[in-house]
Amino acid sequence: MTTTGPTAGSRAGTATGIRLHAPAPGWALAADVVVVGSGVAGLTAALRCDAAGLKTVVVTKARLDDGSTRWAQGGIAAALGEGDTPEQHLDDTLVAGVGLCDEEAVRILVTEGPDAVRRLIETGAHFDESSEGGLELTREGGHHRRRIAHAGGDATGAEISRALVEAVRARGMRTVENALVLDLLTDADGRTAGVTLHVMGEGQHDGVGAVHAPAVVLATGGMGQVFSATTNPSVSTGDGVALALRAGAEVSDLEFVQFHPTVLFLGADAEGQQPLVSEAVRGEGAHLVDADGVRFMTGQHELGELAPRDIVAKGITRRMLEQGAEHMFLDARHFGADMWEHRFPTILASCRAHGIDPVTEPVPVAPAAHYASGGVRTDSRGRTTVPGLYACGEVACTGVHGANRLASNSLLEGLVYAERIVADITAAHGGDGLHARVPAPVPHPEKPAHPLLAPEARFAIQRIMTEGAGVLRSAASLDTAATALQRLHADARDALDENGKTAEPGVDTWEATNLLCVARVLVTAARQREETRGCHWREDHAERDDTTWHRHIVVRLNPDRTLAVHTTDTADFPPTRPHQPEHRPQEQ
Repeated sequence: MTTTGPTAGSRAGTATGIRLHAPAPGWALAADVVVVGSGVAGLTAALRCDAAGLKTVVVTKARLDDGSTRWAQGGIAAALGEGDTPEQHLDDTLVAGVGLCDEEAVRILVTEGPDAVRRLIETGAHFDESSEGGLELTREGGHHRRRIAHAGGDATGAEISRALVEAVRARGMRTVENALVLDLLTDADGRTAGVTLHVMGEGQHDGVGAVHAPAVVLATGGMGQVFSATTNPSVSTGDGVALALRAGAEVSDLEFVQFHPTVLFLGADAEGQQPLVSEAVRGEGAHLVDADGVRFMTGQHELGELAPRDIVAKGITRRMLEQGAEHMFLDARHFGADMWEHRFPTILASCRAHGIDPVTEPVPVAPAAHYASGGVRTDSRGRTTVPGLYACGEVACTGVHGANRLASNSLLEGLVYAERIVADITAAHGGDGLHARVPAPVPHPEKPAHPLLAPEARFAIQRIMTEGAGVLRSAASLDTAATALQRLHADARDALDENGKTAEPGVDTWEATNLLCVARVLVTAARQREETRGCHWREDHAERDDTTWHRHIVVRLNPDRTLAVHTTDTADFPPTRPHQPEHRPQEQ
């Protein structure tokens, strides 16, 4: 069920009282800041907090070096090359975002980005260099200049992760690995008081515990596992977005899921994480062709095969539909063995592991879910609508990406906005202010407030979303998806309401429940946005509609677990803080 506008007596930032069904915490740690996630955003935030003298705890769902960052192949975009400027980077980002980028947020990204990359290099990240000794820069889709810094050819994320993890370990920071974050703790005034988490059988603690802290930084990554085929690792189940919704935070732009156009095609029934074939391969001159060798992107966009990702993904999908094909091909045989081995060693090894040799044959590719442009709504300092709760990286919606992320802006966004969050925390709670406030969380509820789904629901959700809310959407497909998701939601709710029973608490049931939460929001927003814009493609509303939809869709979770939906007045986001003038949508 969905309601439009706010419910009576509610406002942005109001706690829902909803928590996942889980045992009460059996142990606790205390900190000034808890950072949830160990990708570029989370570890950058943690390192800066620690350097500022804040007692910081890092919580991560897998091992410290298993964040989504390590899977990033292409690189990190910044105006670092000769003749390039932040203004040019801004222009390319705004074009890719199709009118929904927050220009202030983008300007922050592109102007603060170059120095943030230099600080990353000072931290220990080693990027590939040219023969002259400077950074070797490449191009990717949507960029008019070579501004993508890369490492190890196509292992940029792995190198960034290595450097940040080593820096965290060198500082002796407190980390809790193999820990699934469950819910936000709040005090009696609705302010952040920490998180609950479950350590999965390894590490210093086991079972459900808590980290008490007056500031929480969500850097949990994406939600790609809501679809059957994705480039995201298995841990990307939307945990941060779901936690924020239960805490009363607003999320926005969740309908804009970027499908990477060139993912290695492993068969129509392939599920889970699929191998990525980086955009940088096209940046170096690879061609997209059909089975007859025809370059079908020629003439569709001024940048051809280096058009923004939404345009390339649509071009591939259209050609597949026209020809009744399951995939297209990426042809880079003209690179030769030497270039493949030195520039793209990771991709070459991945292809060969699946029986494909890019040196001698075209690579079969098809779009797959890749990146969430939307997420937990923040301001330019990473603050959400819940006091003390911050978000950065893929879990956040800063306004940088708009309707479609420009290639390789994600790592940069993680760097820049993590640093801005730490600046806000230290400014707002500098000196002894943060240390002096010991949060007193509201007691753990005696009864489960949120029903859990059985583990097998995960696969049902993925099939529903892939069929109804994938690359190509329509009113009919989205209605079918919404009905199926609502049935899953109602079945779990009714079982809890009727006999107090729910699925057994555990990682599988918590993840499935989080996936259903984010899937419902995504489909709700996609049904409402009756236009085609960026990576949201409605075949029944094929044109962009600036008159009606040059604005954002914002969603909250009501205490009764229905969704409250409203649109912003303009393409600018309203402030996130209650003490600032606040957007008050009217009942519709």
